[in-house]
Amino acid sequence: MVFGKPVVVGTAQSGSKEPLMPQGPIKVLLTGAGGQLGTDLVKTATDRDDIELHAYGRAELDVTSQQDVDDIMQEISPQVILHAGAFTAVDVCETEPERAFAVNGLGTEHMKAAATSVGARVVYVSTDYVFDGAKSTPYLEHDPPNPQSVYGHSKLVGEQALGLQDAIVRTSWVCGAHGANMLKTILRLAESHETLRFVDDQIGRPSFTADLAPALLDISVRQDMGGVFHLTNDGIASWYTFCGDVLETAGLDRNRVLPCTTNELQPPRPAPRPANSVLDNTRLATFGLEPLRHYRDALADAVADLTT
Repeated sequence: MVFGKPVVVGTAQSGSKEPLMPQGPIKVLLTGAGGQLGTDLVKTATDRDDIELHAYGRAELDVTSQQDVDDIMQEISPQVILHAGAFTAVDVCETEPERAFAVNGLGTEHMKAAATSVGARVVYVSTDYVFDGAKSTPYLEHDPPNPQSVYGHSKLVGEQALGLQDAIVRTSWVCGAHGANMLKTILRLAESHETLRFVDDQIGRPSFTADLAPALLDISVRQDMGGVFHLTNDGIASWYTFCGDVLETAGLDRNRVLPCTTNELQPPRPAPRPANSVLDNTRLATFGLEPLRHYRDALADAVADLTT
Protein backbone atom coordinates (compact mmCIF):
# COMPACT_ATOMS: atom_id res chain seq x y z
CA MET A 1 0.00 0.00 0.00
CA VAL A 2 1.38 3.38 -0.99
CA PHE A 3 -0.22 6.13 1.09
CA GLY A 4 -1.93 8.72 -1.03
CA LYS A 5 -2.85 6.22 -3.74
CA PRO A 6 -6.33 4.75 -4.23
CA VAL A 7 -7.30 1.22 -3.34
CA VAL A 8 -10.01 -0.14 -5.64
CA VAL A 9 -10.10 -3.90 -5.16
CA GLY A 10 -12.21 -6.53 -3.40
CA THR A 11 -15.72 -7.91 -3.40
CA ALA A 12 -17.21 -7.40 0.06
CA GLN A 13 -20.41 -5.44 0.23
CA SER A 14 -21.58 -2.61 2.48
CA GLY A 15 -23.68 -3.47 5.52
CA SER A 16 -26.48 -1.39 4.03
CA LYS A 17 -29.12 -3.34 2.14
CA GLU A 18 -29.87 -0.42 -0.16
CA PRO A 19 -27.32 1.83 -1.88
CA LEU A 20 -27.66 5.29 -0.39
CA MET A 21 -24.72 6.83 -2.25
CA PRO A 22 -24.28 7.06 -6.03
CA GLN A 23 -23.70 3.75 -7.81
CA GLY A 24 -20.09 2.67 -8.23
CA PRO A 25 -17.23 2.88 -5.74
CA ILE A 26 -17.44 5.70 -3.21
CA LYS A 27 -14.33 7.85 -3.22
CA VAL A 28 -13.12 8.02 0.39
CA LEU A 29 -10.19 10.06 1.64
CA LEU A 30 -8.72 8.51 4.80
CA THR A 31 -6.54 10.38 7.28
CA GLY A 32 -4.43 8.63 9.90
CA ALA A 33 -3.70 5.72 7.57
CA GLY A 34 -0.50 4.83 9.41
CA GLY A 35 -2.15 4.48 12.85
CA GLN A 36 -3.48 1.35 14.51
CA LEU A 37 -7.04 1.97 13.31
CA GLY A 38 -5.95 3.37 9.96
CA THR A 39 -3.91 0.27 9.21
CA ASP A 40 -6.97 -1.95 9.60
CA LEU A 41 -9.12 0.51 7.64
CA VAL A 42 -6.71 0.25 4.70
CA LYS A 43 -6.56 -3.53 5.03
CA THR A 44 -10.35 -3.83 5.18
CA ALA A 45 -10.96 -1.45 2.27
CA THR A 46 -8.87 -3.59 -0.07
CA ASP A 47 -11.50 -6.33 0.24
CA ARG A 48 -14.42 -4.10 -0.76
CA ASP A 49 -15.61 -3.11 -4.22
CA ASP A 50 -17.85 -0.28 -2.98
CA ILE A 51 -14.96 1.97 -1.89
CA GLU A 52 -12.12 3.70 -3.71
CA LEU A 53 -9.78 4.54 -0.84
CA HIS A 54 -7.22 7.35 -0.92
CA ALA A 55 -5.21 6.78 2.24
CA TYR A 56 -2.92 9.40 3.81
CA GLY A 57 -0.66 9.08 6.81
CA ARG A 58 0.75 11.93 8.87
CA ALA A 59 3.79 12.27 6.60
CA GLU A 60 1.63 12.69 3.50
CA LEU A 61 -1.03 15.00 4.92
CA ASP A 62 -0.50 17.64 7.60
CA VAL A 63 -4.02 18.33 8.87
CA THR A 64 -2.78 21.38 10.77
CA SER A 65 -2.08 23.09 7.41
CA GLN A 66 -5.21 24.34 5.67
CA GLN A 67 -3.21 24.70 2.45
CA ASP A 68 -2.03 21.07 2.52
CA VAL A 69 -5.56 19.89 3.21
CA ASP A 70 -7.04 22.08 0.46
CA ASP A 71 -4.47 20.95 -2.11
CA ILE A 72 -5.14 17.25 -1.54
CA MET A 73 -8.89 17.81 -1.38
CA GLN A 74 -8.91 19.54 -4.75
CA GLU A 75 -6.70 16.83 -6.23
CA ILE A 76 -8.79 13.90 -4.98
CA SER A 77 -12.26 15.51 -4.75
CA PRO A 78 -13.61 12.76 -2.47
CA GLN A 79 -17.23 12.09 -1.64
CA VAL A 80 -16.41 11.14 1.94
CA ILE A 81 -13.59 12.05 4.32
CA LEU A 82 -12.95 9.37 6.94
CA HIS A 83 -11.02 11.43 9.48
CA ALA A 84 -9.22 8.91 11.70
CA GLY A 85 -6.04 10.96 12.09
CA ALA A 86 -5.56 12.32 15.61
CA PHE A 87 -3.09 13.07 18.37
CA THR A 88 -4.08 10.32 20.80
CA ALA A 89 -1.25 10.30 23.37
CA VAL A 90 -3.60 11.20 26.22
CA ASP A 91 -0.99 12.02 28.84
CA VAL A 92 1.28 13.88 26.42
CA CYS A 93 -1.69 16.06 25.45
CA GLU A 94 -1.69 17.42 29.01
CA THR A 95 1.82 18.82 28.57
CA GLU A 96 1.45 19.71 24.87
CA PRO A 97 -2.03 21.25 24.68
CA GLU A 98 -1.20 23.45 21.70
CA ARG A 99 -0.29 20.39 19.66
CA ALA A 100 -3.41 18.54 20.80
CA PHE A 101 -5.75 21.36 19.79
CA ALA A 102 -3.83 21.99 16.55
CA VAL A 103 -4.26 18.38 15.40
CA ASN A 104 -7.56 17.31 16.93
CA GLY A 105 -9.40 20.62 16.93
CA LEU A 106 -8.02 22.90 14.22
CA GLY A 107 -7.10 19.95 12.03
CA THR A 108 -10.71 18.78 12.01
CA GLU A 109 -11.88 22.32 11.24
CA HIS A 110 -9.53 22.29 8.24
CA MET A 111 -10.93 18.95 7.06
CA LYS A 112 -14.50 20.22 7.38
CA ALA A 113 -13.79 23.44 5.48
CA ALA A 114 -12.12 21.51 2.67
CA ALA A 115 -14.92 18.95 2.62
CA THR A 116 -17.47 21.72 2.19
CA SER A 117 -15.51 23.09 -0.76
CA VAL A 118 -15.87 19.81 -2.68
CA GLY A 119 -19.30 18.78 -1.38
CA ALA A 120 -18.03 15.88 0.74
CA ARG A 121 -19.29 14.64 4.09
CA VAL A 122 -17.02 13.88 7.03
CA VAL A 123 -16.95 10.75 9.19
CA TYR A 124 -14.98 11.72 12.29
CA VAL A 125 -13.57 9.20 14.76
CA SER A 126 -14.00 10.57 18.28
CA THR A 127 -13.66 9.27 21.81
CA ASP A 128 -15.24 8.42 25.15
CA TYR A 129 -12.97 11.09 26.68
CA VAL A 130 -15.50 13.76 25.71
CA PHE A 131 -17.45 12.58 28.79
CA ASP A 132 -16.50 13.14 32.42
CA GLY A 133 -17.21 9.54 33.46
CA ALA A 134 -19.50 10.51 36.35
CA LYS A 135 -22.66 8.90 34.93
CA SER A 136 -23.71 5.61 36.55
CA THR A 137 -25.15 4.12 33.34
CA PRO A 138 -23.83 3.85 29.76
CA TYR A 139 -23.46 7.11 27.86
CA LEU A 140 -25.99 7.81 25.12
CA GLU A 141 -25.18 9.80 22.01
CA HIS A 142 -27.24 12.79 23.20
CA ASP A 143 -25.69 12.97 26.68
CA PRO A 144 -23.94 16.32 27.19
CA PRO A 145 -20.14 16.11 26.85
CA ASN A 146 -18.01 17.34 29.72
CA PRO A 147 -14.37 16.47 29.00
CA GLN A 148 -11.89 16.57 31.88
CA SER A 149 -8.64 16.20 29.91
CA VAL A 150 -6.88 18.19 27.21
CA TYR A 151 -7.31 15.25 24.87
CA GLY A 152 -11.05 15.11 25.51
CA HIS A 153 -11.42 18.86 25.07
CA SER A 154 -9.48 18.84 21.81
CA LYS A 155 -11.57 16.00 20.36
CA LEU A 156 -14.76 17.79 21.37
CA VAL A 157 -13.59 20.88 19.48
CA GLY A 158 -13.30 18.60 16.45
CA GLU A 159 -16.84 17.32 16.98
CA GLN A 160 -18.17 20.87 17.19
CA ALA A 161 -16.66 21.74 13.81
CA LEU A 162 -18.91 19.30 11.96
CA GLY A 163 -22.35 19.65 10.42
CA LEU A 164 -25.60 17.71 10.60
CA GLN A 165 -24.81 15.61 7.53
CA ASP A 166 -21.48 14.51 8.98
CA ALA A 167 -21.04 11.48 11.25
CA ILE A 168 -19.28 11.63 14.62
CA VAL A 169 -18.32 8.11 15.67
CA ARG A 170 -17.16 7.77 19.26
CA THR A 171 -15.28 4.68 20.36
CA SER A 172 -13.31 3.62 23.43
CA TRP A 173 -10.38 1.57 24.72
CA VAL A 174 -9.06 0.93 21.21
CA CYS A 175 -6.85 -2.15 20.77
CA GLY A 176 -5.58 -4.21 17.89
CA ALA A 177 -2.67 -5.93 16.22
CA HIS A 178 -1.10 -2.69 14.99
CA GLY A 179 0.41 0.32 16.70
CA ALA A 180 0.69 0.99 20.42
CA ASN A 181 -2.22 0.02 22.68
CA MET A 182 -3.05 -1.50 26.06
CA LEU A 183 -3.31 -5.04 24.71
CA LYS A 184 0.30 -4.95 23.54
CA THR A 185 1.39 -3.27 26.77
CA ILE A 186 -0.17 -6.04 28.87
CA LEU A 187 1.46 -8.79 26.82
CA ARG A 188 4.82 -7.04 27.04
CA LEU A 189 4.60 -6.50 30.79
CA ALA A 190 3.59 -10.12 31.33
CA GLU A 191 6.90 -11.22 29.84
CA SER A 192 8.97 -9.38 32.44
CA HIS A 193 6.74 -9.04 35.53
CA GLU A 194 5.40 -11.84 37.70
CA THR A 195 2.47 -9.70 38.86
CA LEU A 196 0.65 -6.82 37.20
CA ARG A 197 -1.44 -4.10 38.87
CA PHE A 198 -4.37 -2.58 36.99
CA VAL A 199 -7.18 -0.32 38.14
CA ASP A 200 -10.58 -1.78 38.91
CA ASP A 201 -12.41 1.57 39.27
CA GLN A 202 -12.41 2.49 35.56
CA ILE A 203 -14.86 0.62 33.32
CA GLY A 204 -15.43 0.70 29.59
CA ARG A 205 -15.95 -1.32 26.43
CA PRO A 206 -12.72 -2.59 24.80
CA SER A 207 -12.92 -1.97 21.05
CA PHE A 208 -10.84 -3.76 18.45
CA THR A 209 -9.70 -2.17 15.22
CA ALA A 210 -10.41 -5.30 13.17
CA ASP A 211 -14.10 -4.85 14.06
CA LEU A 212 -14.20 -1.05 14.10
CA ALA A 213 -12.75 -0.79 10.58
CA PRO A 214 -15.54 -2.53 8.59
CA ALA A 215 -18.22 -0.75 10.63
CA LEU A 216 -16.63 2.64 9.98
CA LEU A 217 -16.48 1.90 6.27
CA ASP A 218 -20.15 0.89 6.34
CA ILE A 219 -20.98 4.23 7.95
CA SER A 220 -18.84 6.03 5.39
CA VAL A 221 -20.88 4.74 2.45
CA ARG A 222 -24.19 5.56 4.14
CA GLN A 223 -25.11 9.09 3.16
CA ASP A 224 -28.10 9.02 5.51
CA MET A 225 -26.02 8.43 8.64
CA GLY A 226 -25.49 11.89 10.08
CA GLY A 227 -25.05 12.90 13.70
CA VAL A 228 -23.42 11.14 16.63
CA PHE A 229 -22.92 7.38 16.89
CA HIS A 230 -21.25 5.21 19.52
CA LEU A 231 -19.29 2.25 18.18
CA THR A 232 -17.61 -0.30 20.45
CA ASN A 233 -17.37 -4.02 20.89
CA ASP A 234 -19.93 -5.61 23.20
CA GLY A 235 -19.13 -6.36 26.83
CA ILE A 236 -18.03 -4.22 29.78
CA ALA A 237 -14.78 -4.57 31.71
CA SER A 238 -12.55 -2.76 34.14
CA TRP A 239 -8.90 -2.48 33.19
CA TYR A 240 -8.22 -5.07 35.91
CA THR A 241 -10.73 -7.47 34.34
CA PHE A 242 -9.48 -6.79 30.83
CA CYS A 243 -5.87 -7.46 31.83
CA GLY A 244 -6.94 -10.79 33.30
CA ASP A 245 -8.80 -11.61 30.09
CA VAL A 246 -5.69 -10.84 28.05
CA LEU A 247 -3.49 -13.12 30.17
CA GLU A 248 -6.04 -15.92 30.14
CA THR A 249 -6.49 -15.65 26.36
CA ALA A 250 -2.71 -15.84 25.95
CA GLY A 251 -2.60 -19.02 28.04
CA LEU A 252 -1.28 -17.30 31.17
CA ASP A 253 -2.56 -17.18 34.75
CA ARG A 254 -5.04 -14.32 35.20
CA ASN A 255 -4.40 -14.42 38.94
CA ARG A 256 -1.11 -12.69 38.26
CA VAL A 257 -3.17 -9.48 37.93
CA LEU A 258 -3.81 -7.53 41.14
CA PRO A 259 -6.47 -4.80 41.44
CA CYS A 260 -5.76 -1.26 42.54
CA THR A 261 -7.56 2.09 42.47
CA THR A 262 -6.78 5.04 40.24
CA ASN A 263 -5.61 7.00 43.29
CA GLU A 264 -3.11 4.26 44.10
CA LEU A 265 -1.32 4.49 40.76
CA GLN A 266 2.32 5.49 41.09
CA PRO A 267 3.26 7.70 39.48
CA PRO A 268 -0.17 9.28 38.98
CA ARG A 269 -1.27 9.61 35.36
CA PRO A 270 -1.16 13.23 34.08
CA ALA A 271 -4.52 13.04 32.29
CA PRO A 272 -7.72 12.25 34.21
CA ARG A 273 -9.53 9.17 32.94
CA PRO A 274 -13.32 8.79 32.89
CA ALA A 275 -14.33 6.35 35.63
CA ASN A 276 -17.21 5.25 33.40
CA SER A 277 -16.32 5.03 29.71
CA VAL A 278 -19.17 2.71 28.74
CA LEU A 279 -20.80 3.90 25.52
CA ASP A 280 -24.30 2.80 24.55
CA ASN A 281 -24.40 1.62 20.92
CA THR A 282 -28.13 1.40 20.28
CA ARG A 283 -28.40 4.23 17.72
CA LEU A 284 -26.48 2.12 15.18
CA ALA A 285 -29.26 -0.46 15.26
CA THR A 286 -31.79 2.12 14.09
CA PHE A 287 -29.83 2.28 10.83
CA GLY A 288 -29.76 -1.49 10.39
CA LEU A 289 -26.11 -2.04 11.31
CA GLU A 290 -25.22 -5.19 13.22
CA PRO A 291 -23.70 -4.70 16.68
CA LEU A 292 -20.05 -5.60 17.07
CA ARG A 293 -19.23 -8.94 18.66
CA HIS A 294 -18.16 -9.37 22.28
CA TYR A 295 -14.71 -8.00 23.00
CA ARG A 296 -13.48 -11.39 24.27
CA ASP A 297 -14.05 -12.92 20.82
CA ALA A 298 -12.18 -10.04 19.19
CA LEU A 299 -9.47 -10.35 21.85
CA ALA A 300 -8.92 -14.00 20.98
CA ASP A 301 -8.28 -13.12 17.34
CA ALA A 302 -5.97 -10.22 18.24
CA VAL A 303 -3.89 -12.28 20.67
CA ALA A 304 -3.58 -15.03 18.06
CA ASP A 305 -2.30 -12.49 15.55
CA LEU A 306 0.25 -11.15 18.02
CA THR A 307 1.52 -14.45 19.40
CA THR A 308 1.72 -16.68 16.31
